[in-house]
Amino acid sequence: MLLWTLILLVCKLSVGFKTGLEEGLICNVCVGTHPGCGEYDFDFRWYWGKLCPRYNDKCVKLIERKGAEVIVTRDCLSTLEGFRTDIPADKYEGCRTKSKDVKLGQYVFNRIEELDVYRDYYDNTTYCFCDFDHWCNSSHRMGPLGWSIMGLIMLLFIMN
Repeated sequence: MLLWTLILLVCKLSVGFKTGLEEGLICNVCVGTHPGCGEYDFDFRWYWGKLCPRYNDKCVKLIERKGAEVIVTRDCLSTLEGFRTDIPADKYEGCRTKSKDVKLGQYVFNRIEELDVYRDYYDNTTYCFCDFDHWCNSSHRMGPLGWSIMGLIMLLFIMN
């Protein structure tokens, strides 16, 4: 009985890792204005994820800050490349600040601040890239379910 419990637990925990047999990378896709898609309170039950269209794609978590306001966007890199011009050139695993696009807003003499043609509304824009595991662009916090699983594992090892 204990052996089957451990086998089932290992299978459940290894579902999120890449095996090389899938066709692409699965990323969480949501915007911080939706419920359960904050920087630290991501709820995986609301957002199932999306298979990225490109073979060597990466999951991206885009964090934009203006004072106390924080907007988090999670998506595939190939999706964001279509309309974001401030993606850093270094797309390896980890977090980086945005790059400056010198061609953005040239020859534009706009007096309407709400249009934000220069993309300088946010004080801090950070891109976090990952591509080693499925759903790797979620928040890294162990919730009640994770603590329950850890407690169950410890209980099973103590009983033996």
